[in-house]
Amino acid sequence: MADDVSIQHHIKSLIDEEHELRSALQAGSISVDDEHARLRSLEVELDQCWDLLRQRRAKREFGDDPDTAEVRSERTVEGYTG
Repeated sequence: MADDVSIQHHIKSLIDEEHELRSALQAGSISVDDEHARLRSLEVELDQCWDLLRQRRAKREFGDDPDTAEVRSERTVEGYTG
């Protein structure tokens, strides 16, 4: 993910996949367990993308190079407490 626009496009594709999963569950083409497992994975990836986008914006705001922002681990992103 090189820039803000590509990160935003990736976020949109993850949200689209989330909607497709919910539709597939309603249609009975996937199990609840399959949906939950993939949704959990999507949620983590979405959180990582949003975090990366925030990092890039903060770096830009303070005169740093946004391209030095990096995707943080699931543990870091999901471990935020406030």
